[in-house]
Amino acid sequence: MNKIYKAALTIILVLSINLSFGQSSVLRPQIAEIAKSAKGIVGVSVLGLEDRDTVNYNGNARLVMESVMKFPIAMAVLHLVDSGVLTLDQTIHIKKKDLPKTYSPLRDKYPNGDVDVSINDLMSYMVSQSDNDACDILLEKLGGADQVEYYLHMIKVRGINIEASEADMAKTPEAQYTDWCKPKAIIQLLDTLYTGNVLKPASRDYLNKLMVGATTSPNRIKGLLPAGTVVAHKTGSSDTNAAGLALGTNDVGVITLPNGKHVAIAIFITNSVADEGTRDLVIAKIAKAVYDNQLLKKYK
Repeated sequence: MNKIYKAALTIILVLSINLSFGQSSVLRPQIAEIAKSAKGIVGVSVLGLEDRDTVNYNGNARLVMESVMKFPIAMAVLHLVDSGVLTLDQTIHIKKKDLPKTYSPLRDKYPNGDVDVSINDLMSYMVSQSDNDACDILLEKLGGADQVEYYLHMIKVRGINIEASEADMAKTPEAQYTDWCKPKAIIQLLDTLYTGNVLKPASRDYLNKLMVGATTSPNRIKGLLPAGTVVAHKTGSSDTNAAGLALGTNDVGVITLPNGKHVAIAIFITNSVADEGTRDLVIAKIAKAVYDNQLLKKYK
């Protein structure tokens, strides 16, 4: 019996399908149907943080991260805070050259640079407002993308690859493809943050607060959920190129359910030719289907 079970489990993992998640025999086809409207590659991974039930749809696909990469960068920064190497009150002197022309509320506030900004403020800009310049300043403080990779490997998370900075991607749009992840890997990272001990409780709560306060793309995971639902999330978005292709439209995070339990969800749309409103709605519909599925479980 054990051999049969192990063989069946292997097949399930290879296909990125786990049918243990509540009404997953209904949920996964729902996701597949919703995904058609995206006119691109859709990857979804879901994990109930308390009950450990999962669902995956293209969960092992390598999909463009966009600004979702700021989530693992934030964790790497907080690891150094926990280790005593950095402090949130510590300031970094920012010059005008550190503020290239990309999306940056930080640059909007300090267009000429020559200012000292705390790591706490840079983290807020990067996570809550998805500021690209703040991201690259913190990435440089870490020692570059290799140090983020080192941190991820140290906490045994594989399937996340970061090579390009935001400035790199602004100069060479094709570089966006070098920052990729598997949806299942992002869920693993969310899981380690919320249920593991990779960060101290104060750092975990701090990052959670920044993600709950995210102001970007409210029509994605949060779009169709009941008003007041708490979602700690990080979005990622590309522009649409001249060929009408959007390389990445993403949202990942943790939804707090009415019963106090939590579900981690990662939704990525890569190489889509649908318009932005349709892409956002695909993410919102998938998140709502997951939310409703979790609520149904209490009646089982």
